[in-house]
Amino acid sequence: MANAMEDKRKLNIIWTSVIFFSLLHIMAVYALYLVFFEGLALTTMWVYVYGLLGGLGVTAGAHRLWTHRSYKAKLPLRVMLMLFHCIAIQNTVLDWARNHRMHHKYSETDADPHNAKRGFFFSHMGWLMVRKHPDIKAKGHTIDISDLTSDPVLQFQKKYYGVLVLLMSVVVPMYIATLWGETLWNSFFIDVIYRFTISLHHTWLVNSAAHMWGNKPYDKHINPAENKLVAICAFGEGFHNYHHAYPWDYKTSELGNYSLNVSTLFIDVMAKIGWAYDLKTVPHEIIKQRIERSGDGSHVKFN
Repeated sequence: MANAMEDKRKLNIIWTSVIFFSLLHIMAVYALYLVFFEGLALTTMWVYVYGLLGGLGVTAGAHRLWTHRSYKAKLPLRVMLMLFHCIAIQNTVLDWARNHRMHHKYSETDADPHNAKRGFFFSHMGWLMVRKHPDIKAKGHTIDISDLTSDPVLQFQKKYYGVLVLLMSVVVPMYIATLWGETLWNSFFIDVIYRFTISLHHTWLVNSAAHMWGNKPYDKHINPAENKLVAICAFGEGFHNYHHAYPWDYKTSELGNYSLNVSTLFIDVMAKIGWAYDLKTVPHEIIKQRIERSGDGSHVKFN
């Protein structure tokens, strides 16, 4: 039985992916040199501002809105988040959400695309460099994404994804940087390569670090943990023990202020102007009962 499991877990390496990510990181190191020694200060500021928009496309868009349906969004916000998501270059929302729904349904099993029990590197980025485990394909049909495939905004993104990514992730950030005199060369490496690489690692940390290190005030029996460093890097997605306990909460956390959860701040602002509505939360009494029943004792709010 053990040998059969090991056979299924043999790493069938996708060498084109290995080469791609290797070259990406080599270029990112050069981009980092440009950030410190060659790029204009405005360009460095711009890369983080634009990176924030791309991050919100993943956190507030692909994750909280489309994967978990933790709130509803009117058409202008859905279009904006779809375009923001194209900045991040993390595949279409349809593919992103399908993988993430698999992750929640089969967390820490071989049907989890980035199973953290296979080690830090695998859950962080290695899963993108090998063939999917057979269990992922075998159980993929159990994931319902009909709500996503029927969304015209997501249909539009899937149909024109290549063009949208080229426009939103390459043309727009590079062009804007030239407005204050940045060279196209520097703009490409700083505003495209550096931003893309950093944003990937911030997202990957949720799959790896937040499944390995941190306290578990809500459910000590699962791997996901509360990790404030990941929350900072991933705009509020690091309160992972809470999120896996209550994936439908639009805040993905109980505690933590806006400084640790920029995505919640963004959604709250959108709610103020009427673009976001039906924001789902969990009653405090339900949370308290979960803490007392299965928490690791690290929660202090209700003591």
